[in-house]
Amino acid sequence: MPGSSFGACPLRAHVDPRLLRFSAGATASVLAVVLLIVDVARPLGLGLLASQVAVFAFTAFVSFQWSLWAQIFARVIWPRIGAPAELEDARPPRFAQFVGFVFTALALAAFVLGFDVAGYGLTALAFGVAALNASTGLCLGCKAYHLIRRPKPA
Repeated sequence: MPGSSFGACPLRAHVDPRLLRFSAGATASVLAVVLLIVDVARPLGLGLLASQVAVFAFTAFVSFQWSLWAQIFARVIWPRIGAPAELEDARPPRFAQFVGFVFTALALAAFVLGFDVAGYGLTALAFGVAALNASTGLCLGCKAYHLIRRPKPA
């Protein structure tokens, strides 16, 4: 079947900007719960953190469109609000997801190894960046991507 390969999906290179804010809000919610319960119900808190690490990894390395938050957005929210006016390049948000993956994976490792202060700090940092993105649309990981990928003057 022509055009059915994984890389041939026309939406893989683009993403609905409203999905990005929804995803950031959902991520911030999960990380807030982790910060609130990891000291009281450690296994549940670490399980939630591990699930968010997995979501970040899937989104960064596989696809934004097939992530958990994208599937919820597509099934529940998108039918009520319709198609976006335009799509955005998916590379900057995927890089931001990679950065989130690194920070939350390090936080999870810190908690598991007993370095709770580092775990709280890294989780709080990831929460703050996700909450900023959800509330204002400012994606710091996307800004970093553009700074890194800036063309060099000749």
